[in-house]
Amino acid sequence: MQIFKVLPQNFGCNSYIVTSDGKYAVVIDCADEGVFYECERRGLTPAAVLLTHGHFDHVGGCGIFFSHGVPIYCGEKEKDFIFSRENRSVFGGVYIPEFEIYKTLKDGEKITLGGIDFEVIETVGHTVGGVCYLCGDCLFSGDTLFRGSVGRYDLFGGNFNELTKSIKKLFALDGDLKVYCGHEGETTLEYERKNNPYVKY
Repeated sequence: MQIFKVLPQNFGCNSYIVTSDGKYAVVIDCADEGVFYECERRGLTPAAVLLTHGHFDHVGGCGIFFSHGVPIYCGEKEKDFIFSRENRSVFGGVYIPEFEIYKTLKDGEKITLGGIDFEVIETVGHTVGGVCYLCGDCLFSGDTLFRGSVGRYDLFGGNFNELTKSIKKLFALDGDLKVYCGHEGETTLEYERKNNPYVKY
């Protein structure tokens, strides 16, 4: 499996392009249209977009994927939040491109896309219905868990107590997973268990 990190432009998130065969790819979050063109540049056909949550810096590129028939997935509690007036107003009513959610995913659900197996882990607290995606020994944490930090909980839909529960849920996973965060650099689950100052057992 190969993972390509697409760095954010301006205020965007880290986006990830995941492929197991060098032909098809699954995109984890898409900050802007550049993620689609990066797939093209690498000769990869997008099989799906998996959203960790619905803030505009994570969904800004969904329009072009949707227009090309690429199915877009999110957590079952996040769909209404993505398109809500309150979510849009958090960032000054910033434009969110037109797209639709193909299917919502439940906590613990397993799904195979582009020949790659993913497990959905519901991690609310940053938003009302955010999720992380477990793929082999890799965890795509969105804005739930960062290196040495956690996601914001002071925006609409955020809740510190729920976020704390979500982090502990991640820390309880087996093994030392590599964590691909929604912003800044990667980390590992074991490092965060030992060093993250925000959540301690």
